Amino acid sequence: MVRGFMTPPMTSETPIHFRDKDKFRTFGRAKGKTLSPAQTALMEQVFPKMDISPAVSAGLNPLDDMTGDIWLEIGFGAAEHLLWQAGRNPDVTVLGVEPFLNGVAKAVKGAQDQGLENLRLYRGDVRDVLTLVPNESFDRIFILFPDPWPKKRHHKRRLIQDEFIADLHRALKPGGELRFGSDIIHYVDWALTRISRHGGFDWSPKRQSDWRMRPDDWPETRYLQKAIREGRSGHFFSFKRL
Repeated sequence: MVRGFMTPPMTSETPIHFRDKDKFRTFGRAKGKTLSPAQTALMEQVFPKMDISPAVSAGLNPLDDMTGDIWLEIGFGAAEHLLWQAGRNPDVTVLGVEPFLNGVAKAVKGAQDQGLENLRLYRGDVRDVLTLVPNESFDRIFILFPDPWPKKRHHKRRLIQDEFIADLHRALKPGGELRFGSDIIHYVDWALTRISRHGGFDWSPKRQSDWRMRPDDWPETRYLQKAIREGRSGHFFSFKRL
């Protein structure tokens, strides 16, 4: 169980956090349809117990009160994978970072419905968090099917960049795992090039199935099901931090 910071109620009008206004935004919209009254109530009453934004806003290490293994999921979308991992790994603190308000609301509802006490959340840009955590903080980091920003002029907005890979390497413990998944082959090539170029990760596949078959502890989400229906295959990578 992890302790939560108490925060003011969050509404659909609460601005998301963003550390550096001069950095390119790596995500699209920050909110969708208006939250239902039930979702709003959960965001006001339950979300503050798992929200790490007070520490981030104060420039403090937001992981200070967490013990044991800590996993980070960057951009958890509808929270299906996040909730699955938190539910099956109760001894691990799972931190989810997502700018999209409706996705955060789904994570809060899922945590409430499933009685999860090991889930922590941050609504905003993950760079807000990474800049504050000490070296070798995380045991596992997930980046699953991030926005590919397919137009060439938007490639600068892709999450996977050389500087970002260096940040992830610093924040991972030696032997820690970076999981990356995508159904967009040219983004797969982009990511593999930059992760390989960094030189601080080991990836030693022996056969195509090592990245073409979804591992048993990597649940199939609705997004992946949609990609498969539309004729795109999932690619699943696990890199070890040297």
